[in-house]
Amino acid sequence: AYSRPGSGTYVSNPDLAAACTPAHNGIIADELYQQDDIQMIAGGQIKIDESTVNFASATPTPDLFPVDDFKQALNEVLERDKGNAFEYQDSQGFYPLRECIAEVLGKSFSTGTPENIQVISGAQQGIDIISKAFLREGDFVITESPTYTGAIAVFKSRGAEIAGVELENDGPNLSIMEYNLKKYKPKLIYTIPSFQNPTGISYSMEKRMRILELAHVHDAYIIEDDYVSDLDFEGKRYLPLKALDKRDRVIFIKSFSKIFMPGLRLGFMVVPPGLKAKIMEAKHSSDISTSGLIQRAFDLYIRKGYWDKHFTFMYEIYRERYMKISDALERNLPPTVSFHKPGGGLNIWLNLPYGFSVGSLAKRAAYDNIVFAPGKIFYSSNCAQPLNNLRLSFAAVYADQISSGIGKLCELMCSMTGKQNGYRNIPVL
Repeated sequence: AYSRPGSGTYVSNPDLAAACTPAHNGIIADELYQQDDIQMIAGGQIKIDESTVNFASATPTPDLFPVDDFKQALNEVLERDKGNAFEYQDSQGFYPLRECIAEVLGKSFSTGTPENIQVISGAQQGIDIISKAFLREGDFVITESPTYTGAIAVFKSRGAEIAGVELENDGPNLSIMEYNLKKYKPKLIYTIPSFQNPTGISYSMEKRMRILELAHVHDAYIIEDDYVSDLDFEGKRYLPLKALDKRDRVIFIKSFSKIFMPGLRLGFMVVPPGLKAKIMEAKHSSDISTSGLIQRAFDLYIRKGYWDKHFTFMYEIYRERYMKISDALERNLPPTVSFHKPGGGLNIWLNLPYGFSVGSLAKRAAYDNIVFAPGKIFYSSNCAQPLNNLRLSFAAVYADQISSGIGKLCELMCSMTGKQNGYRNIPVL
């Protein structure tokens, strides 16, 4: 039996409980699936044994890091700049690196200049800096629902309230977004418009334009988290909101973590001119500046062509994994389970039947050395939290593990779907 606060006590499926008792010890214990732990796994902060099929982490594995090329760039900077490489940098960032970033941005959309680019220590810091500059306790922020767990944590840490907007196949439900804008008068709208994390959904052009208009009308600023728009495997070529922004409503954030080396903590923002001083003050009070040595080395890394070479390498790795996982899901998923094929990014979102226990599936899968991210971790506590969805990431899973891993996971879904149907929500009190 189990209880739900304010609802009652229910009978669980006794066959399922027995089935969840493993015949052997998995390498991941049940307690690993406490919510805090799985969030850290999903963020790549807990090391998972290579024998585990890791569909949970959305960060690359260390064997893909460009260690030799970056080492060469780092050594050249030390030889060239000597002790100057260890000085404090301008809080806005090393100017030559900002020039490089503006040039890279110019290849896809002409909006970044060295003057409006702010170097940051990863996208997470960017979200935190913006929140620090804008939010006070009790302020509202609009987010997609579900959304990136790190953003939820930042907004909560600032005492903000979150108003979630349900996602449709082409972006947020605009009726709900407009209602929330009128009711809560939020200062910020947090978005991931291309290959959204965790769902993989991308906004239609119509919705991109409408959200920009709504932000202007309701005097809100948009945080555009450009998660992995460059991992476009089907040539969709989505334009960022920032490229469409004619009224300086968008603060654009980009991290290098998902392609480069996440531990270096490096990214940038494109900031509207009127917000530049406010953002720079928040950055300075956070950590003064991002590591000067890392900025100088990455600047040289880009200029020597290493970045383009490594991006091409990573793109092909991720594209192969995307094709394999999409094919495996299409071949093996039970008919009652649906998924959105995103066409890019690093994640695939599964919707299971109503009443299905993803938590039980996670525990059973762990004993077969398979991990994934249950959908509930991507919802804020004051938003509706469906318990029947999950995220599969292919950033940290090896290509030769995908087919068998998906096959086994789908077998578990099939066996559990039949058993759970007969015992779903039977009240006894």
